[in-house]
Amino acid sequence: FLTNTLPNIVFKSVNRLNLWDKDPFKHDFFVRLTRAFPFLKKLSIWNIQAPFSTFDERHLSDKDWCSIVEYPHLISLDVARANTHYVEHFLNETKTHLPHLTELKVTYDDLEIVTKNFTRDETRRSCAGVKRLIVEGPINYSNDVYNYFPLFHDAKNASRLLR
Repeated sequence: FLTNTLPNIVFKSVNRLNLWDKDPFKHDFFVRLTRAFPFLKKLSIWNIQAPFSTFDERHLSDKDWCSIVEYPHLISLDVARANTHYVEHFLNETKTHLPHLTELKVTYDDLEIVTKNFTRDETRRSCAGVKRLIVEGPINYSNDVYNYFPLFHDAKNASRLLR
């Protein structure tokens, strides 16, 4: 597990990381994270605190979150125990670039909110390569979900994609 305290060194052999902290993660932390762990393949975030606490702070935070953070090797992302703002941060292509994401663990409610019921263009590209969506509980998926996650149409993967 790693908290907000991030050493100023590069970990070239680390490819799996669990983040946990009672304090919120800010955008600059994720910028430093990609530099410290350039070959990260699996990332799990456990943080229920929003990265900002007031409207004024959110407005400033939105300005600070303008640089796009890239995770060039990330294939698995677990944000099921993270505040919705982190789901937004990682799936919104104007904030984060995930070119190889194939597995996503998230709450279905957060996914609906962030994707605006699977109609939002800014999050569509991050979801397009996902082959395995992990959510809790039985869900009846609409056609919009299958359109948003086009690799779900692959019949040979259909039995193991959604659970």
